[in-house]
Amino acid sequence: MPAKETIKKLKKARIITALVTPFHEDGTINFKAFPRLIEALLAHHTEGLILAGTTAESPTLTHDEELEIFETVHQIVDGRVPLIAGIGTNDTRDSIEFVKEVARLGYIDAGLAVTPYYNKPTQEGIYQHFKAIAMASDLPIILYNIPGRVITEIAPETLLRLAEIENIIAVKDCTSTDNLAFLIDQCPEDFLVYTGEDGLAFHAKALGAQGVISVASHILGDEIALMFEEIEHGSIQKAAHIQRQILPKINALFSVSSPAPIKTVLNHQGYEVGGLRLPLVACTADESKSILQKINPLF
Repeated sequence: MPAKETIKKLKKARIITALVTPFHEDGTINFKAFPRLIEALLAHHTEGLILAGTTAESPTLTHDEELEIFETVHQIVDGRVPLIAGIGTNDTRDSIEFVKEVARLGYIDAGLAVTPYYNKPTQEGIYQHFKAIAMASDLPIILYNIPGRVITEIAPETLLRLAEIENIIAVKDCTSTDNLAFLIDQCPEDFLVYTGEDGLAFHAKALGAQGVISVASHILGDEIALMFEEIEHGSIQKAAHIQRQILPKINALFSVSSPAPIKTVLNHQGYEVGGLRLPLVACTADESKSILQKINPLF
């Protein structure tokens, strides 16, 4: 899909949910759990979906499982919101081959490429890695800057260089409000900036970001959408009030390695997303109780 067409779609997407992967007790993917979960998300202001991202436990998904997830979600969504596929690894050649394969599917709107992990490349290496992926196909690329998980940060200056590449259209940035402000101010007009930190959604939107790529939107989509609407209407005090109300819940969703907390809540709500694949483990009984009490004080 041409970059300009995907940008046009994503300009309508303020809340993009990084979708969990439902599992059966034996660790296989529970594909039957996807329809109800996705329909609920779309009914509560999810305006785009990330498939096979970190929240989906992508390091433990096989190549074939990822492709089956893409096809399953595509059939459910049927073009209603953009679909973004996780395509990045710490191996440039592998990422190139996968982005070519995903582009051939024809229904994925963009690829999400994470900063190379473990290798610890220089800024020039990071630039060349993402450039090579972007040049390998016509699938638009969203950069994923998350030094908290991969150690290495895409420096703001490197992001500016990458933003000049036509096929690199956006960034999911999990750094700081300073970096968000810099990118919003300095990147090309059509380059989209999303925060990947739910706790910074208010700050990012108030600074002029496109929105948030979110885990919390699995359960807080209505609240985030209303907060964004208040910001867009200039009602900062009302938006700030919503932020104060949801922030303890967001913090609870990241009190244990994600996506364990959000799966605890979704399972409690009856969505049957199951457990996690090792090396991640489900929340303990005490952790689950604490999380659920913060999400729903009446629990």
